[in-house]
Amino acid sequence: MGLRPVDLARAAGISAQQVRNYLDAGVLPPAERSPAGYRVFDERHRQALTTYRALGRGYGWDAAKAIMRALHGGSPDLALARVDAEHAAAHEQRLALRATAEALEAVAGHPPDAVPRTGLRVGELAARLGVRPSALRVWESAGLLLPKRDTDGHRRFGPTDVRDARLVATLRLSRYPLPTIKPIMDEFRSSGGADALRAAIATREVESGRRARAMVEAAAALHGYLAVVSPAS
Repeated sequence: MGLRPVDLARAAGISAQQVRNYLDAGVLPPAERSPAGYRVFDERHRQALTTYRALGRGYGWDAAKAIMRALHGGSPDLALARVDAEHAAAHEQRLALRATAEALEAVAGHPPDAVPRTGLRVGELAARLGVRPSALRVWESAGLLLPKRDTDGHRRFGPTDVRDARLVATLRLSRYPLPTIKPIMDEFRSSGGADALRAAIATREVESGRRARAMVEAAAALHGYLAVVSPAS
């Protein structure tokens, strides 16, 4: 016996119109029509809908749509490649959180730098950090450092600037690319310092753990649906 859009909608807790939208978007496999012209759904559509919802919770809705469309387009390898990419991205984000936390603790545990009232010049700060002066200029150009300038136009790094430079230097030792460091520094400044950023990192770690579990559930659902759409895989 066939299923109606409303039957699928009730099973997933969505509207019948959403079921039709999913069908048009390729999230669900094509549906045949009855002699009266109504779309007829079956158990495969119900499983596709369940799989899509699980993928959305684990990998995000854009990725879920791409995965399901690849499957229904006869490209299971492409779908699995997107799954691999999502897991790799999640792993990189977890590593980034860990490195950020370690860098933050390293800077927070460093004794406050004694900085002259007039601040440090580029060469002086570079010597303290063990980097080239050109590195500090590159970091400034990337928006990672915001030193003031004196009346002669020379950069002057105060205590806060030195602290920021230490955090950047520590992250660079972990091979963080500059574009990745930029949002970290922005949040460090806007959050109100180390304690606030530490709390934000802890929250993201909890969210990362939740997402990891959702991704495992999504992978399990996808494994079951693959047996339906691509038995030879």
